[in-house]
Amino acid sequence: MAQVIADRRDVDFVLHEQLQVGDLSKHELFAEFNKKTIDMIVSEARRLSIKEILPTQETSDREGCQFNNGKVTVPDEFHRLYKIMREGEWVAVSDSPEYGGQGMPYSISLATSEFMNGANYAFMMFLGLTHGAGKLIETFGDEKQKALFLKKMFTGEWAGTMLLTESQAGSDVGALTTTAVKNDDGTYSITGNKIFISGGDHDLTSNIVHPVLARIEGAPEGASGISLFLVPKIWVNDDGSLGEFNDVVCTGIEHKMGIHANPTCSLALGGKGKCRGMLLGEANKGMRNMFLMMNEARLLVGQQGFGCASAAYMHAVNYAKERIQGKNLLQMKDKNAPSVPIIQHPDIRRTLLTMKVYIEGMRSLLYYIGLCHDKAMITDDAEAQEKYNDIIELLTPIAKGYVTDRSWEVCSHGVQVFGGYGYIKDYPMEQLLRDCRIALIYEGTNGIQAMDLLGRKLGMKKGKPIMELLGEMQKSIAAAKNMEATQSLANKTDTTINKLGEVAMHIGGMAMSAKVMTAFAYAYPFMEVCGDVVMAWMLLWRATIAATKLEKGAKKKDIPFYEGKIKSAEFFICTILPVTLGKMNAILESNGAVVEITDEAFVS
Repeated sequence: MAQVIADRRDVDFVLHEQLQVGDLSKHELFAEFNKKTIDMIVSEARRLSIKEILPTQETSDREGCQFNNGKVTVPDEFHRLYKIMREGEWVAVSDSPEYGGQGMPYSISLATSEFMNGANYAFMMFLGLTHGAGKLIETFGDEKQKALFLKKMFTGEWAGTMLLTESQAGSDVGALTTTAVKNDDGTYSITGNKIFISGGDHDLTSNIVHPVLARIEGAPEGASGISLFLVPKIWVNDDGSLGEFNDVVCTGIEHKMGIHANPTCSLALGGKGKCRGMLLGEANKGMRNMFLMMNEARLLVGQQGFGCASAAYMHAVNYAKERIQGKNLLQMKDKNAPSVPIIQHPDIRRTLLTMKVYIEGMRSLLYYIGLCHDKAMITDDAEAQEKYNDIIELLTPIAKGYVTDRSWEVCSHGVQVFGGYGYIKDYPMEQLLRDCRIALIYEGTNGIQAMDLLGRKLGMKKGKPIMELLGEMQKSIAAAKNMEATQSLANKTDTTINKLGEVAMHIGGMAMSAKVMTAFAYAYPFMEVCGDVVMAWMLLWRATIAATKLEKGAKKKDIPFYEGKIKSAEFFICTILPVTLGKMNAILESNGAVVEITDEAFVS
């Protein structure tokens, strides 16, 4: 099977050689997920992605979703594909079999997700949204709510979404105006309007369950007065049967730059006064509870952007090896020299290697977060569990913000490798670029991710999580310093990590001073340098493993692969990391132009 969507050899490298996820099978919770089983799961996900999902990518993008007479329809081919995904139990792969899941480790599910999202992430959004909504019910729902909704959602019989955004509030969710009035039977009458709701209405399932943020009548203003409700499109009776239409009306779908095959809806709730909801969790705790789904959604968005980037890299490499154009520079004076594949041209090689290092580093980062999740689940050590969860919290804004930024960049590089062909619809690059772009915006814009990293995560628990993360980095540095092939790279990375510590102290202190506005003007650059350091760590870790394999005598067929890991780390650490140091110097200088310039100066 051709290498498309993602590099299977590198996926296996991260799972088995870098993270050694097979060790999870030593715990009874994941006892059946040994290396053989893991490989079978990844192989099936890859086969399904290439044979069934990928063929729908271009056609569903062109057909798009339709809105007619108040009804939303998805591309025709999605109905067959959704049936296949349901039968294969791919909606809740890492959740309990009791509710229709497969119970696999989260780290392994990320590998399957990479292939599937790279094949058609507009389609995969239906599954991801449903899973996230289900997790809210699993975590905060009462027994009745779990019985009514959870298995139906985790098996994909019903779909799910999340209803946060309102036109007047935007990212300031606390400014919402949707209201909830308690009824005599304990339900709530919901009234309001929501916009930009991914998968908000469609014809794939018989019901859609909406977690909705609303303010109970008389509750405090702002985020502290928001509650979370379950509002099904079709009311669900106490016996689990479907009742009447619940006055959740789609008023239109957005015409977007990308992800045409997933409907982004405007929804009116209670226009006829007949929309009911059930309180999910405690009153006035909606924002806190919704953040559970938001954190999962942000990791999913990072995976979505990365899936586009991974596919873009594979397309670019394959194209560069096949596209014959121009002579090799060393043969320019030879009139009889043949034209060569463009992968032999230095600038194309630079572009491909730039794509390669980000893909490899981001893959390791996302899978590593998955492994931390799995280890937190199986450990009996409360301190270790806290450590893993803290690292996940700290890395989440990087996994969403930095990863989607770099994914967009990788997709753009992919278009450039294809040249003019990358800009037309006959080739996949332009769609991957369009589809990827939304990942930088939804589930909290990347600017919000940067503010979260600086404002919440950096000082969390008096800086303990970041110190724990730096400690994990130092373990990799120490191992790399013991290898001749990686010693110099380890020293350069160590210097950069130490500089990051200085920058973190500086910007953290500034954020608590009179220069708070200037500090947050540098939040985005701070997220970028943090992401660069994490990439350097991941690539150095990879290179150290590769150097060890080569030193011990790798198989002949594996030698180019392992040598490539060392070159990836070398390129990033020697070419990109010096730019990171320049960004760090700019943060330390903290020029105040951004906050000092007047509003009136932003005119022509």
